[in-house]
Amino acid sequence: MSGEFMIPDLNVGVIIVVAILAVIILFSAVVPVGMWISAVASGVRISLFSLVGMKIRRVKPAKIVFPMIKATKAGLKIRSNELEAHYLAGGNVDNVVNALIAAERAGMNLNLEQASAIDLAGRNVFEAVKMSVTPKVIETPEISAVAKDGIELLVKARVTVRTNINQLIGGAGEATVLARVGEGIVTTVGSAATHSSVLENPDEISKLVLEKGLDSGTAYEIISIDIADIDIGRNIGANLQSLQAEANTKIAQAKAEERRAMAVAMEQEMKAEVVKAEAEVPRAMAEALKSGNIGVLDYYKLQNVQADTKMRNEIGNGVTDFLEQKKGN
Repeated sequence: MSGEFMIPDLNVGVIIVVAILAVIILFSAVVPVGMWISAVASGVRISLFSLVGMKIRRVKPAKIVFPMIKATKAGLKIRSNELEAHYLAGGNVDNVVNALIAAERAGMNLNLEQASAIDLAGRNVFEAVKMSVTPKVIETPEISAVAKDGIELLVKARVTVRTNINQLIGGAGEATVLARVGEGIVTTVGSAATHSSVLENPDEISKLVLEKGLDSGTAYEIISIDIADIDIGRNIGANLQSLQAEANTKIAQAKAEERRAMAVAMEQEMKAEVVKAEAEVPRAMAEALKSGNIGVLDYYKLQNVQADTKMRNEIGNGVTDFLEQKKGN
């Protein structure tokens, strides 16, 4: 009889153990106990209910707890609610905490609100802090500038910049800095009397460009501008003079063609007047014969003179053509 009663008791015990294990597994899935123990051991004050609340709000506890552990170990006082709000806003919590730690080590005045705003603005706040501590060198593309003597110079410069944290939000980026430096180089070389003076003192370009305050309104502070390379390009002045001379030649040719056309037109007008006058001769002769101002013999003499003149002209033209043909042969 006693054996019959032990089997049910054993089944009940197994069920209880399984139920306890299921409860423990479910509790571990809902409540990140291991993470909570790590946080408490690191000195981070956070409750189990806060971790459960993060899961309910669809916030990954690891994204908040581990950055808080780093911040606490670095001596920063950051509340979990602030990091959680930044995470929900789409920010990179780990990057912000790394930036705050680096800024604190470098003695920079950067708080959580500034770092969060910079991160949400789309800039890498950690890289910005590192660039503020360790300046970055930006190399400009080849810049073409022409001195007053018309010689082109091809200039390359290296611009050393560091981040201006206060201007990082709303400040212009690297492209603006490079454009301003290029403009300053073109202006400085263009104001030089000769290209040789620029080649002799390339550091003058750096000084003059740096004095212009090109980093105003940008997210960077220009530390130095160094000329890396200068090459001599084209003789722009000579090319322009050549083009101007060619243009002047074309203008003179056009004017000469215009004068020639006017002369041809005037010649045609004069020939027309001659033809018109010749057309009046027969009428005048008829009037003279009719009025008796000229006799018939006089008229025939005039006809003979005209025929003789015409014959001589034809003979002269024939001789001229013959001599030209002979000369050509």
